[in-house]
Amino acid sequence: MTQATLFDSRTCILGEGPLWHPLRKQYYWFDIMGKKLLTLGADGPKEWSFDEHVSAAGWVSENELLIASQTALFLFDLNSGKTVRKLCHLEADDAITRSNDGRADTYGGFWIGTMGINAETNAGAIYRYYKGELRRLYSDISISNSICFSPEGAYAYYSDTAEKAIRRQKLNPKDGWPTGSSELWLDLSKEGINPDGSVIDMRGYLWNAQWGLNRIACYNPDGVLLETVACPEASQTSCPAFGGEGLTDLLITTARVGLSAEILEKEPMAGATFLAKDVAKGQQENQVIL
Repeated sequence: MTQATLFDSRTCILGEGPLWHPLRKQYYWFDIMGKKLLTLGADGPKEWSFDEHVSAAGWVSENELLIASQTALFLFDLNSGKTVRKLCHLEADDAITRSNDGRADTYGGFWIGTMGINAETNAGAIYRYYKGELRRLYSDISISNSICFSPEGAYAYYSDTAEKAIRRQKLNPKDGWPTGSSELWLDLSKEGINPDGSVIDMRGYLWNAQWGLNRIACYNPDGVLLETVACPEASQTSCPAFGGEGLTDLLITTARVGLSAEILEKEPMAGATFLAKDVAKGQQENQVIL
C-alpha cells in the first residue's frame, strides 16, 4: 500500500477539483466552501478568492483556466488574477445549488456536476460545455462526482455519491457527446462506500477518493479493486489528480467539513492537500477547446 504525505498544509473546508496544468507544471485546486482557488509552485503558495463557491477547472491556455462557480462557467487569467469573461450561466436561477466535480474530456469539452449547497436530494445535475453550448446530460443528481474519462475517449464515468455507485457512459467518437444510456459500472452500496472524485490513468484504471475511508482506491476496467493509496492524516479524501514529472504522482484533496471537534483533534490536517509519489502513469489533463 502506498501512503500519501503532506503536500500543502493550508486546510480547506472542502478541498476539491485538483488539476495539474501541463504547461505551467503546477497543481491547482479549490476550497469550495472557502470560495478559493489555490496553488503551490516554485515561488511558494498562492490563492485567489471569489464571491461565490468555485469547485473545478480545465486548462484553456498557459495563462487561462475555465472555472466552474456556483452560477457560471467563466474564463480566468492566472497572471492577472481576474475574470476574462463569463462563458455561460450554470443554474444561476437556482439559489440552492452550486457546482461540484468537473473535468475536461478527450474532445475538448468540459463536464461539470452540480448539487444542493446542503446536499438536498436530487437537486443537482451533470452538464457538458462544448463549443459554446452547455447541455444538461443527467438530472436528479444528489452529489455529483467521479467525472473522468477513459484514455481513448470511448467512455465517461460519473457518480451520484448518494447512490454509492459509479456509472459508465459510452461517447460518440466524433464529438464526445453521450450515446445511448449509461450503465452501472461499480456498485459500492453493499460495502457502504461513498465514491467521491476520480481520475483515470493511462491503463484505464480508475482511482477513486472514498469519503471517510482515508484512501484512494484503484479499480481496473472490470471494476476489480487492485490497490489503495492511504491518506492517514485525513479521512475525508475528496478527489485525486495525476501530475508531476512523468505524470506519476497523485495529488489528493481532502475536507474538514462536518467533522466534530473530537475528530478534528485527531485529524488536525483534515482539509490539507496530500501527494503520493510514483503511483502510476497518469493521463495529461485534456485542454478545453472554447
